[in-house]
Amino acid sequence: MDLSNLTPAAGSVSSNNFRRGRGHGSGNGKTAGKGHKGQKARSGGSVRPGFEGGQMPLYRRLPKRGFNNINTKDIETVNVSQLEVFEDGAEVTVITLIEQGIIRNPKDGVKILGNGELTKKLTVKVNAYSESAKSKIEAAGGSAEVI
Repeated sequence: MDLSNLTPAAGSVSSNNFRRGRGHGSGNGKTAGKGHKGQKARSGGSVRPGFEGGQMPLYRRLPKRGFNNINTKDIETVNVSQLEVFEDGAEVTVITLIEQGIIRNPKDGVKILGNGELTKKLTVKVNAYSESAKSKIEAAGGSAEVI
């Protein structure tokens, strides 16, 4: 460690401390880094995203197909076989599924699907179940509650 290796503490030096337009002596006077005239040199002068100088923009030239439903729900699915990692008699919730690493992000809800077999008695509390999943959980002696 010597003087040539010293650096300022993280966050102590701001990159936005350069005062523009304060004369020639500042090294950034007169046009203040904006060049000479033109739209970008003006106050409030910038083009909106997608603007191509009056040319028909790409997003209007390309054909539009289909439709995107803004009201759709993004449901995370879990198979019955994945619930085998829990101990017998455990309560399975969205939080416990995240803790076990079965799901990462619950998004708009969690649905249990009936793929695989379940041998343990579990109390499962999630947003939705398929018919086969519900019957397999109850056949193993557990209960399937909708939250």
